[in-house]
Amino acid sequence: MSISLRVLAASAALAFAGSTLAAAPKTDAPPVKHRTAQQQRMADCNKRATGKKGDERKAFMSSCLKKKAAPAAP
Repeated sequence: MSISLRVLAASAALAFAGSTLAAAPKTDAPPVKHRTAQQQRMADCNKRATGKKGDERKAFMSSCLKKKAAPAAP
C-alpha cells in the first residue's frame, strides 16, 4: 500500500510540474515582420476608402494603388 501512495504522490508532483511548465510564457517572441511598400500602400488606401462601397470603392482603390489622383468625393 505504501508503494501505491508513493506512485500517487510522484504522479501528482509530475502533473503539477508539467502544468507549471506548460503555463510558463514563452520568452522567444517571433520576429517583427515589416510590410512591403505594396502592403503599406494597400493599408493606407484601405483606410482612406472607408465609407465607399461597390464600384465606387473599386475605382477608388484602383486609382489610389496606382498613385493617381483620387477621384473627388461626391
